[in-house]
Amino acid sequence: MIQSNLRLRKFAIVGAGLMGRLLACTLAQRGAQVDLFDKAGADGGGAAARIAAAMLAPLAESAITEDSVVRMGMYSLPRWKECIAQLSHPVFFQQEGTLIVWHSQDASEAERFTNHLEKNCRHNSQLPFPQKLTNSEIRQIEPGVAERFMQGLLLPDEGQLDNRQLLDSLLKELQLLKVNCHCNAAVDPHQLRTENRYDCVIDCRGNGAKDAWASSLNSLRGVRGEVVRLYAPEVKLRRPTRLIHPRYPIYIAPKENDIYVVGATEIESEDLSNMSVRSAMELLSAVYTVHSGFAEARILEMATQCRPTLKNNLPEIRVLKEKGLADLIMINGLYRHGFMISPAVMDCALEVLEQGQSNTALDLGLSITGNISTHESSLCA
Repeated sequence: MIQSNLRLRKFAIVGAGLMGRLLACTLAQRGAQVDLFDKAGADGGGAAARIAAAMLAPLAESAITEDSVVRMGMYSLPRWKECIAQLSHPVFFQQEGTLIVWHSQDASEAERFTNHLEKNCRHNSQLPFPQKLTNSEIRQIEPGVAERFMQGLLLPDEGQLDNRQLLDSLLKELQLLKVNCHCNAAVDPHQLRTENRYDCVIDCRGNGAKDAWASSLNSLRGVRGEVVRLYAPEVKLRRPTRLIHPRYPIYIAPKENDIYVVGATEIESEDLSNMSVRSAMELLSAVYTVHSGFAEARILEMATQCRPTLKNNLPEIRVLKEKGLADLIMINGLYRHGFMISPAVMDCALEVLEQGQSNTALDLGLSITGNISTHESSLCA
C-alpha cells in the first residue's frame, strides 16, 4: 500500500464514469475512505466512456488538438500499463501503433496530414515520427488491407484498451477495496459539502455538471459522438486503423473476439437520440472500403453519446475552498480524449489533493483554476 497523507481521509466522488472510477480506485488504494455516487446503474450506461473506442493515440490526435493534450496523452501511455496492472481482473490493452491509410484519390489530403504530424514531432521531441509504409510493408503488418491501399503510415507506440472491460474491472476493484458505491443515486456535490461527512467532494459528472460550470467563462457543452460495434470474424485487423477521407474520416478499433468499434469525427450537437440513417450509411460504407470482410459483419450496436466539452475544448480542474464546507474539486472537459489523457488528469488531481498544487499539471499544461493553495499543504489536511 502506498503511504500517503490521503490515508483515512473521507472523499465523496459524484459521477462513476471513467474519471470517477479511476479516482475512487486510486484513492482507496492509498488508504482513503471513499463513497462513489452515480445517478445511473452500475454498468456505466450513462457515461460517455461506455460509448468510446478507447484509443490512446497522441500522435494521431496531434493533428487536431492542442499540444498540452498531446503531452497528457504521451504521459498517460505508460501510466495506463501501471493502472491496469494494479487491477485484479484483466483488461485488454494493446500498444502496437496506429495504421493510417487512404485511397489514391485522397493522396494530397494524406500528404497534408503527414506533413502536419512531422511538424508536430519536430516541435515535441517525445512524439515518435510517423513511419511511411509501402504496399509490401502494409502487407507485412496488416495483410487484410494491402489489396486496397498502396501506401500508409504507421504511428509507433500508440495503443488502445477495451473501454467496457475497464469500466467493469474498475467496478469489481471498487468492491474489493470496500468503496461504498451508490448507484441510481442522483446527488448534488454542493449539498454533500454541507453535510460535514467528507473532507473533500470531487465532481466527475461530465455533462451532468453543466449547471456547475454555467457561471464560468469556460462553460460546458456536450459534443455528440457516434459509434458502431461490429462482429467481423473475416477481418482480422491487428491494430487501430484510421482512414483519411475528405468527407468520411473514420477509425476502426479492433477489440478481442473479432469485435470492432467504428466511429468518425464529432458532431457539434447535444442530441442524444439514436443514430441517423445517414450517419449509419456513411460509417458502414466507409468501413467497407477499408476491408471487404466488413460486408458480412454483424451489427451488434449503434450507439450515440455526448462528450463533456468545455468552451476551449481543453480539460480543466477547478478547486473551491470555503470556510465551513468540504473542499470541492471539479474535473471536466476531457472531450474526445477521455481515455487518452485520463491518467494524466487523475495524477494532477491527486497531487493537488496531497500537496495543494501540481507540478505535473504545470509541465503538461493542464489548467487548474480556483482558489488553489500555493503552499505545500494538502487540500484535505
